[in-house]
Amino acid sequence: MPFSNSSELSPSFILASLPGLEAAQSWMAIPLCSAYVLAVLANGAVLLVVRAEPSLHAPMYFFLCMLAAADLALATATVPRILCFYWFGSREIGFAACLLQMFLIHTLSAVESTVLLAMAVDRYVAICHPLRHAAVLTNGATAKIGLLAVARGVLFFLPLPLLLLPLPFCGPRVLSHSFCLHQDVMNLACANTTPSVVYGLTAILLVMGLDAVLICLSYLLILKAVLRLAAWRERLKVFSTCIAHICVVLAFYVPLIGLSVVHRFGKDLAPLVHIVMGNIYILVPAVLNPIIYGVRTKQIQRRILSLI
Repeated sequence: MPFSNSSELSPSFILASLPGLEAAQSWMAIPLCSAYVLAVLANGAVLLVVRAEPSLHAPMYFFLCMLAAADLALATATVPRILCFYWFGSREIGFAACLLQMFLIHTLSAVESTVLLAMAVDRYVAICHPLRHAAVLTNGATAKIGLLAVARGVLFFLPLPLLLLPLPFCGPRVLSHSFCLHQDVMNLACANTTPSVVYGLTAILLVMGLDAVLICLSYLLILKAVLRLAAWRERLKVFSTCIAHICVVLAFYVPLIGLSVVHRFGKDLAPLVHIVMGNIYILVPAVLNPIIYGVRTKQIQRRILSLI
């Protein structure tokens, strides 16, 4: 495959460094490493607690385990490579490794989005149709939803690296982030990228976009059912069961939307903004999700304290 200005059979890419802070990158990596360790410990604790606590063997907490596993995988697919760059100066990433990392990031994000939608449906059924909840969301149905989430992510986002594979890349090939994202890699191609642009946007809209709309619809129906209750205390008590999930949804979608906006409309922004937004997107949900559910769930609190 011919690549302009290069005799390599496959190109490599250069990860973005912190502009003006290159000398201090090893120190800047310490909070990043700390956040990653916290994410690993917190999500690992959630997985252990749900497994060990029989009272938590319910669809909502199985979905929480899926969320924790997706967060762990997403952080592990990116942060160790970033730390290698910051601490050991390993700034170059191979073409195949970049495509694999890109595929994992987008696929795991799709899995997390699907699980958040399943959790919203779980809350809707539990509040609006409580008598049917046990029959509709059984453990078998929960396992099938988990497999469907993985299959959906793989099927929708496997074409992304395949569309980039035959493209020629030229120029300095410097990425905007410290890891590989589809739009970032695609912008470095010196060829027609229209099929990749169209498919990437379509996949995002059909997965994350559709999930966000359905989650909002679920909560509109929940709000409608809650407002039918006569007493304010009953309304607050019922709706309080959704607070943790709403916070987790915001922790996922706000960084996702922010990163998308920066990519599409922030070309004139400082490079540091792109790097910081990318790191927030990778680590904030992984750190916040177990903390949110740990604060809201007494069984998880007690079990974690006993483990400590």
